[in-house]
Amino acid sequence: MRSSYTCNKCISLIKVSRPQLRPSPALRLVPQKLSQRHHSTKAPAQSQLCLARRGISTTPSRRFEQGFEPYEYVDPEGIRRKLVLTEDNLFHSFTHSPIPEIRKRAAFMRQHAYCPHPSHKPTRVAHNPNDLENRKSPGGAPPAHVNFECPDCGVPVYCCEEHWADDYEAHLEVCDVMREANEDDHDLRSGRFFKEFQFAEPQIEEILTNMSSWDTYLYTRDFDALNKDREMRQATKLLTYPMTIASVIHELSPYNIRKGGRMTPEGLKSFSALRHSLHPPRTGGGDSWKNARLAPPSVRLFILGARAESSLPRETWMQMAYLFHRVQFSVHFIGPESMANRENELPLPERTPLNPFGAVVEDRISNAMKISTFVEYYHAMHKTGYFYPYDPYFDCFVCFHPGFGNPASMHEWEETLPLLLETKCPIIATGYSPWDMQQDVELLQKRYGNEMDILLEPGENIFRSLRWDLNDLDPHDITCSNWGLYAFRGKRYETTRKEEEPEEHSERTA
Repeated sequence: MRSSYTCNKCISLIKVSRPQLRPSPALRLVPQKLSQRHHSTKAPAQSQLCLARRGISTTPSRRFEQGFEPYEYVDPEGIRRKLVLTEDNLFHSFTHSPIPEIRKRAAFMRQHAYCPHPSHKPTRVAHNPNDLENRKSPGGAPPAHVNFECPDCGVPVYCCEEHWADDYEAHLEVCDVMREANEDDHDLRSGRFFKEFQFAEPQIEEILTNMSSWDTYLYTRDFDALNKDREMRQATKLLTYPMTIASVIHELSPYNIRKGGRMTPEGLKSFSALRHSLHPPRTGGGDSWKNARLAPPSVRLFILGARAESSLPRETWMQMAYLFHRVQFSVHFIGPESMANRENELPLPERTPLNPFGAVVEDRISNAMKISTFVEYYHAMHKTGYFYPYDPYFDCFVCFHPGFGNPASMHEWEETLPLLLETKCPIIATGYSPWDMQQDVELLQKRYGNEMDILLEPGENIFRSLRWDLNDLDPHDITCSNWGLYAFRGKRYETTRKEEEPEEHSERTA
């Protein structure tokens, strides 16, 4: 009989009537070695088995009669894969994970991440008021690396079990999210067939796309139904990059000048000019020479500081091109890390007079999109006039998580930002978290407040990634790709005509 469903009076009567009560065979028994963590090391003399007790952790213990054996299979595309983990066995400790990459990641955390317990000395300057580093005092104990894994989330978070138990209330705020990120990382490497990565095909122009949310977009674009939250998280992790851009520049954008739409009058001017090129009129063109019409220049998207977005599958970027039926895109990934981990896939060409910056050009993706990758800083290319001239009707800049105000990366943008403002073209930027976006906007307003106009007020991105990510240097720092979204450009000084003086005033002066 369980005590949680029995009153204390009945329990006392049971103990009196049966003083030598022993555990029923129906109860689960565990060896003494497995219970030493939360029990005394002194084994009972009458038996080597004892009842399993509830510890501090809320993680349910999972027991399987037979361990899962990986096996190979052929997916619907005809590719032979190896299934390592099943859907009901995705939660694993980082240190004892069956995936070697995750075990290596756990070792990296143990070497670089520090314990957030307030008894330690601070290891860095805390710029976020919600940062756990604010609780530390200079007179505390020396800093210590994380070594204890929370049994609820499986991630190394504290230096010892005592600090984890003492600070469990603070860790509980993000523990569920960290467990979700743990399972998503294992799911991504489980070897299963990802049907959520089978993106939708092009549609006819008459079918309008609803961009109010992820659900309405996927439904109106005729994606396969994603009935599980994990499938949505994995799919939006890739689609957030092209859809963040499309949600701002499309004529059916959810960001408008109405109340709550976050778009400013200056933003309406800039993006209306860009939409004029993205949505040309349907009259005057056709398949015959009689209705021939000159094709407009391609719309150029400059993605600065490109990292992960430059290595996305090209079918992911084609989802943006499918929303603009009569326009050609020229996407330029620019940044020193734009070809990271892709040297074997696409070796960098030599720099020649015809290709001075060693661009990797992918022009056979589709007749609607060409992608070029430059392993170079943008300000070095801007000064040479490589992309000159710039036209607000055809050009747009995008910065995914630039870190304008981050002390570790702000020096890389000192030369670039003034040059971007000179182009007078719209600049779309995102942030990992509310605080990351806030510090970037504060730096822009502090340094360039008189030289720029806000086009889109900072706020949460409708098409942000639904999957959360862990920071290996600070596991409690939970972020997601493109959480925040805002836009700005260089200020335009328009010429105004001086008003004429009234005739009465002129007669009096005569």
